[in-house]
Amino acid sequence: MERPLDALSKAKGKNITVALKNNSVVKGKLDAFDIHINLVLSDAEETNGEKLKHNQLFIRGDMVVHLSTTD
Repeated sequence: MERPLDALSKAKGKNITVALKNNSVVKGKLDAFDIHINLVLSDAEETNGEKLKHNQLFIRGDMVVHLSTTD
């Protein structure tokens, strides 16, 4: 069985969708992560009633509910 960080390693450089505790959804390319599931996304789009675009976005790991690849 694969470990969670192995799955994140496979997703690096791919587009992912991240659901956050504040009910926002963020889509973007996974550039980096760490053992705390802190994420760095590029070309990110955040949706929480309105759409916000970010060239680069840092997401603190304790805000992540779930994530999935979209490629």
